Amino acid sequence: MVEKKAKAGKTIVVKQVASAARRPAKQTATLKGLGLNKMNRTRELEDTPSVRGMVNKISHLVQIVEERG
Repeated sequence: MVEKKAKAGKTIVVKQVASAARRPAKQTATLKGLGLNKMNRTRELEDTPSVRGMVNKISHLVQIVEERG
């Protein structure tokens, strides 16, 4: 499998906007994988296909605040 590389310096800022309480374990694990586990936390993450896929899986819990680069 060939993995696409992120363009140099591209990042996204992701903010958790909903609680992980009463959510399936997979969704909670995805939040933790992104470095989010409490309301209103933000993380600047590298803009890769794997990170975008994780954000898409829990799009009802997070929001992309900003795209940089």
